[in-house]
Amino acid sequence: MSGALRKNSSIIRLLPKQPFTDFTDPINRIHPFLRNQTHTQTREYFRFPNVLRKVKEYEISPSLFASSFSSSSSSSTRVGLVGWYLGMVKSWPVLTKSVTSSLIYIAADFSSQTISKLSSEPYDLLRTSRMAGYGMLILGPSLHFWFNLMSKLFPKRDLITTFKKMAMGQLLYGPAMTVVFFSLNACLQGERSGEIVARLQRDLVPTMLNGVMYWPFCDFITFRFIPVHLQPLVSNSFSYLWTVYMTYMASLAKPATIAC
Repeated sequence: MSGALRKNSSIIRLLPKQPFTDFTDPINRIHPFLRNQTHTQTREYFRFPNVLRKVKEYEISPSLFASSFSSSSSSSTRVGLVGWYLGMVKSWPVLTKSVTSSLIYIAADFSSQTISKLSSEPYDLLRTSRMAGYGMLILGPSLHFWFNLMSKLFPKRDLITTFKKMAMGQLLYGPAMTVVFFSLNACLQGERSGEIVARLQRDLVPTMLNGVMYWPFCDFITFRFIPVHLQPLVSNSFSYLWTVYMTYMASLAKPATIAC
């Protein structure tokens, strides 16, 4: 019995001495790599509340989600309206452009009357109906065929071709449509041929000079950057301000009749 105890004590003395923590942490006695992994996992465990804190910082608030949803809905609505209009231009090009021109002339005439009339005066709805009819029956169809003609005569969209189209508009289309506008409006107001000629002599040249200062810039953008099927729409958009001026000029009092 004593020999066995002496043998066990000698075996214990031959074993390497380990720290006391080895008995409570057996992984330390297996391999240093596992010890390092255990410490790393422990540190990550204690960092876990910080991770939760970071997640809370980046939580999406309901108001932000609602605003994003509303903005996306409004943008999709705008895209839907544009798509609908482009489909109408493709299916019914002349009618769509004519209605667009008529609506722009109605809005421009109301703006012109609001600027020029006294606050106590009522709106002249007959004058507005004349402008709407002109935009619907004359200007809208003529813009469609004019821009198509220009695209066939000058199919390119380079700088030189753009200037050619602008010159054609200023020398041919612009003067012709101004004469038609003043003459037709005067005729619908009951003016006779002599009065119409006197109106043209009084108003045509100043109107053309003002048009030269306004339309070249608009025509450059229209011919240079806009597809052919949308050029009447862009031209009508530019013509809003011009139509305010034109309806004002057309509403001026009759000039003195030229004696024959």
